[in-house]
Amino acid sequence: MSTVVVRAITKEDFSQWSVLWEGYNHFYERSGPSALPEAVTLSTWDRFFAADEPVHALVAEQDGRLVGLAHYLYHKTTSRIEASCYLNDLFTNPDKRGQGVGRALIEAVYEQAKLAGSSVVYWGTHETNETAQKLYRQVADRSGFILYKKILAS
Repeated sequence: MSTVVVRAITKEDFSQWSVLWEGYNHFYERSGPSALPEAVTLSTWDRFFAADEPVHALVAEQDGRLVGLAHYLYHKTTSRIEASCYLNDLFTNPDKRGQGVGRALIEAVYEQAKLAGSSVVYWGTHETNETAQKLYRQVADRSGFILYKKILAS
């Protein structure tokens, strides 16, 4: 098995990234009638390369093929002076799961957060995502917090 390399995303990655992004959205049932508008995808992509945006992306590459992605962002909070790092999206190709890709991406986000001066990385997952939770229990502590959301009409 060849090595997985985690690196910053580049503009040349769009076609492969978009396949992973589509898989991620499909996993979370944001496809078909619930699909994200293309404008959201294109805006997300542009944010990765905008100097004034706090949103960043890493990709995992193996044998010239992207096999995973991690999107993360920094934000201020009332509980610490330095910015917190939120791991917004994490996705590994289904045929690569259980092979260390997700772990490598998470560890790379940890490293980027340290370099940025952040003292915490946190994320959430769906309660039914048992596969991911097996990994998460190995690389982080469960916070005990429950996430709520309310979609506001525009």
